[in-house]
Amino acid sequence: MRIAALPRIFARRGVSQFASVSEKAKYVPRRSLLYVPASNEKMTAKIPIIKSDSVVIELEDGVALTAKAAARKNAVKLLDELTGTMMSNFELGLRVNSVSSGLIEEDLKELAKASHLPAAFMIPKVDTPEEVATIYDLFRTAYGADRITDTPVRLVIWIESTRALLDMPRIVSSMINLQRNSGFFKLDGVVFGSDDFCADIGATRTAEGLENLYARQRFVTVCKAFQLQAIDSVYIDLKDEEGLRKSCLQGHGWGFTGKQCIHPSQLATVQECFRPSPDKVEWAKALADAFSMHQHSGTGAFSFRGQMIDRPLLLQAMNILQMEERIQGGGL
Repeated sequence: MRIAALPRIFARRGVSQFASVSEKAKYVPRRSLLYVPASNEKMTAKIPIIKSDSVVIELEDGVALTAKAAARKNAVKLLDELTGTMMSNFELGLRVNSVSSGLIEEDLKELAKASHLPAAFMIPKVDTPEEVATIYDLFRTAYGADRITDTPVRLVIWIESTRALLDMPRIVSSMINLQRNSGFFKLDGVVFGSDDFCADIGATRTAEGLENLYARQRFVTVCKAFQLQAIDSVYIDLKDEEGLRKSCLQGHGWGFTGKQCIHPSQLATVQECFRPSPDKVEWAKALADAFSMHQHSGTGAFSFRGQMIDRPLLLQAMNILQMEERIQGGGL
């Protein structure tokens, strides 16, 4: 086995090991996603100082139907005011409404008036592979093909129904193939929407979350099969910090890379729990060094600490190192 070439970042030293990596390929930490309703100007004014890995300008569930039009206009203003400014987060995302809601077309028509795109577009309730083509057509109609082709903008989607969970491999494959064939935004992560999923199956939400056990495990398995970030469901009890910590540690142990947050008070706990442990960072650094030596030797397959190394493991190490560097540099 010969491992396909990766960016030659492991052997680099200096200010950043990842200086040569393009913006499209850089790892964006999303240990936490915090929603900020675009209709609430008091909250949106705080976006630059919110210490969440990803801050999401919200047009969907967090905005009342009667406030959608004003929220869209405010989102346009925020994109143009905040893009390129110093902020306390790694990513400014924007969540539009779903295809099934019938509201996404108006969202995109208004958002296209902004001079800037968000760092990530976030699309909820993607239920079928067929919706993928619809999403692309709506973006292309609103923005024009040039503005959405071969950009560093990422895409994050939500899986929130039984149908979507069962069709998830096809949905993800369709998104990835669309990007490869058209240059559309790169799918970077997937979010599990537990509230809508529970409503769909008729389950009652509990603190333990046993009603979502199968769904979360299937969800994270599919994400990892396609090397995508897996973002876990919200923890709804704001007063139960210990329960939040337990939920985070469980999710991290299962392979989730981050968690949705509904209040800034959850951020510190969530980001601490989803930060790579010192042992994991040491493993990633040691594997990076071993791979660098392997590249110089020109040999084929190699083993590291008794394990044969393949591309997914190398990418995992690269992502850990990029995350740790960005966390240390950003103070999050």
